[in-house]
Amino acid sequence: MKTILVTGANGQLGREIKKLENNYSGFKFIFTDIEELDITISSDVDLMIKDNNVTHLINCAAYTAVDKAETEKETAYLLNSDAVKILAQSAKKHNVVMIHVSTDYVFDGKNFRPYTEKDQTKPNSVYGFTKLKGEEEFIKSRVNGIIIRTSWLYSEFGNNFVKTMLRLGKERESINVISDQIGTPTYAFDLAKAIIDIIKDNKVETQNILPQIYHYSNEGACSWYDFTKEIIEYSRLNCEVNAIESSDYPQIANRPHYSVLNKTLIKNTFDLKIPYWNESLKNCLDILISKKD
Repeated sequence: MKTILVTGANGQLGREIKKLENNYSGFKFIFTDIEELDITISSDVDLMIKDNNVTHLINCAAYTAVDKAETEKETAYLLNSDAVKILAQSAKKHNVVMIHVSTDYVFDGKNFRPYTEKDQTKPNSVYGFTKLKGEEEFIKSRVNGIIIRTSWLYSEFGNNFVKTMLRLGKERESINVISDQIGTPTYAFDLAKAIIDIIKDNKVETQNILPQIYHYSNEGACSWYDFTKEIIEYSRLNCEVNAIESSDYPQIANRPHYSVLNKTLIKNTFDLKIPYWNESLKNCLDILISKKD
């Protein structure tokens, strides 16, 4: 029996994992968020892992408010770095396999090709910097586990770009969307399934070098403008989408202009087949649209 502790269970990824729970026999899931477990308190984490005989830990918890992080640095550090250190040290202590989720924002976005795991990190926002510090704490702990960097996460749950564009597409005759930031949308359901399949196959435990970093997003690449066009057109909304530059839509925190992730390593290591972003978006939109009908 694998007992999997999921932190940040009320977020997009955590809720997608919960949706998959019944598909995996032989797994016992323990879903926690701040109400059930404060991951910034070492003794609480130790007790949770020990009392429940946890074998695997998936850390989905994070401070993800990119602009707010510029002024709420202490909170961002606490959740994205300090808490990761506590979780990793406890996992190491109790021989728990840990999977930690990180972000494309650890890069500055000045690359000309998809980022590999070996490319130099250089975050240009507080959010990205705190997530990088969390990665460093994870690696320093020498826990038996892996880091998975992902990008542009969306799902049927919570607040995210897809749901915002659907709402605006119904409310407005036109919307302006940034066209000079390129990346890959990632359906949280696909990432959730990939993580559980990795645990199921016991391949983390057999890696020669741990901890290891991997990249996961859906296949392909697009701009936020392309992404929005697909959302509006597939949903058959009567809303014009206009392309603008980042300079036309100033934001508090810097975003990478190019953050496409190279996924060769994770595909080859864990024998994963990753869906194309466009197809996964349609799967999510089908769910969201049916909920409204």
